[in-house]
Amino acid sequence: MLSWARTWRLPCGGLQLSRTSLSAVPVAPSSSGRGGAEPRPVPLSYKLLDGDAGRPALVFLHGLFGCKTNFNSIAQALARQTGRRVLTVDARNHGDSPHSPDMSYEAMSQDLQDLLPQLGLVPCVLIGHSMGGKTAMLLALQRPELVERLVAVDISPVETTSSADFPAYMAAMKAIDIPHEVSRSCARKLADKQLSPLIQDLALRQFLLTNLVEADGRFVWRVNLDALAQHVDKILAFPSQQDSYPGPTLFLLGENSKIVR
Repeated sequence: MLSWARTWRLPCGGLQLSRTSLSAVPVAPSSSGRGGAEPRPVPLSYKLLDGDAGRPALVFLHGLFGCKTNFNSIAQALARQTGRRVLTVDARNHGDSPHSPDMSYEAMSQDLQDLLPQLGLVPCVLIGHSMGGKTAMLLALQRPELVERLVAVDISPVETTSSADFPAYMAAMKAIDIPHEVSRSCARKLADKQLSPLIQDLALRQFLLTNLVEADGRFVWRVNLDALAQHVDKILAFPSQQDSYPGPTLFLLGENSKIVR
């Protein structure tokens, strides 16, 4: 169970997680609702591995700066082991999904409320990491009938406190200067060198650099840094909710994680 009062119940037994076609929704610009209106969903990019339609599908949601390919290996392994359908999704402003000025959890939840029924994947086993975990928790609280069970990975439904300086990371990424018409390997080396004074963790830099892509002869960030920077406080927070989710809920926390205390 997940509720705003933070009464959490872990499933008593092992969590039963649930082959291959690639589907992607065309990328297109989209606007969001204003003045208290329901956020307008954007057409998310996704990859769906086929499987038994009679069992709840597994749906993976990535974290900040991530994308659907983060889960390629585990998605393929679980599809083989369980025979279930497995969906990986790019959040708005990430990966191949459209950019939008709205980066609220309400908007990200609405994107999934639109997509999952279209694909016939409800109710599903919803598995979210970090930012994706907060999106998963909000969706479960708002529309519990869409979620058969919930897995939140290295995140909890409260404000995130971390030693990571996300606004500084975003500013550093926006400030990189890469000449036109250079090779991909050269562009990555230049970007890595420019990021290293602020971001000393090599693994973190390499993760961020997965977002560096070529477009029209120049290298750009595929994440919408403007929207992320504008809404970073919302991304670290969690929307206040009075609803509860009664389904089985599993919280997986990293032993050395600095995200959940």
